[in-house]
Amino acid sequence: MTLVFTYEKNRKPRTIEGSIRMKAAILGAGAMGTTLGAHLARKGVPIDLIDPYEAHVEALNKNGARVTGCDDFVVPVHALTLDQMEGVYDLVFLLTKQTHSKESLLKLLPHLSETGTVCTLQNGVPEPAVAEIVGQARTVGGACRWGATFVAPGVVKLTNQLSSRPVSFEIGEVDGRITDRIKMVGATLDYMGHAEITDNFMGARWLKLMLNCSMSGLSSALGTIYEPVLNSDKAMTCLSYLASEVVHVSRAAGVRMTDTNGLNTAEIADFATQAELERSKGYLYRNYYPLRTGKASMLQDLERGVKSEVNVINGFVCEYGRKYGVPTPFNDKVVEIITAVENGTRTLDFEKNLDCFEIPVL
Repeated sequence: MTLVFTYEKNRKPRTIEGSIRMKAAILGAGAMGTTLGAHLARKGVPIDLIDPYEAHVEALNKNGARVTGCDDFVVPVHALTLDQMEGVYDLVFLLTKQTHSKESLLKLLPHLSETGTVCTLQNGVPEPAVAEIVGQARTVGGACRWGATFVAPGVVKLTNQLSSRPVSFEIGEVDGRITDRIKMVGATLDYMGHAEITDNFMGARWLKLMLNCSMSGLSSALGTIYEPVLNSDKAMTCLSYLASEVVHVSRAAGVRMTDTNGLNTAEIADFATQAELERSKGYLYRNYYPLRTGKASMLQDLERGVKSEVNVINGFVCEYGRKYGVPTPFNDKVVEIITAVENGTRTLDFEKNLDCFEIPVL
């Protein structure tokens, strides 16, 4: 695969491996987008980081992107606001919050090549909404298997070692075809970490949704980073029930969820005895222990007093559960708690909010 990345104006094209010439960008350079952009830039990939947060854009251009936590480096990057976009992009990684996707994509449209590609790397299941704006033919999907948090303008924190997992990204065409286009996307992401191309992308997407609904949803509702959840037996039990609901809803929707990085979704979801529940909790504990210092983006939103993505993550599962007749009481409770926090009628209190969950007797 030959990739030639280009910049606009007087910046020189850079050949990364060979014969596809393209201009690339990250749309939504928050914690995840900046981390991806910084890793690509460190490997010599020219890529624009586009974000509406002007102070962040200014800091990135002035000081470079600073990655802390499980990596530690600073690298020069080229950042710009949505209104500063010029020229036409051939490859765009979409990392905005879903609540901001429509506005950002509408601004991108005049700058997206007719044969360009938007690769979603967001939480939830954003591909149908993205395709409505940019077109199905220009939409592919991806899921990140790593985490990051926003520290300050120009500074982000990588919350797990990339080397600790064999797969950093799962990507694919929505219809499951293995195309030259998805290989090109994978070759680009490989500069940060291994991108696994799957012929069952929606299965991979629902696996990420399971992880988002469980730890991201619960830790946000409890107002904590991941570690206190891992240290609480009741919270871990809630985690298993949250994950189980997502798996059962996905099955009802006809999705075959993938197993990645040692996760066995059947053994996580299908528990009828206490021993099987402990097995499920064990899978989730092992998955999240390397990420124990992570803080969910939904919690970061709640702490900043802005609307979270809970309705397109846990709420998405609740909606599909109602559609297919699958009960989702734990995801319903996460939505209820986070919505109450957003409305100012509940606070982020670990013990009080954990008490809201009723554990069934097995």
